[in-house]
Amino acid sequence: MELTLTSDERELLMEVLEQHHHELLREISRAKHREFKLALRNKEQLLGSMVAKLKAEKESALQAA
Repeated sequence: MELTLTSDERELLMEVLEQHHHELLREISRAKHREFKLALRNKEQLLGSMVAKLKAEKESALQAA
């Protein structure tokens, strides 16, 4: 799947994802049940991967300009 975003949309998406990423990290540190903590860690890793891809895309766009 390919998604085309404007620079403003990309910035907002990055902001929202990074905020949620930080919230997930806090929730992981507070979680007491092992299975729940593992599920949160899986989400956190996926979210971290998405943020990294968006940052790489932003860097590529800046270098191309």
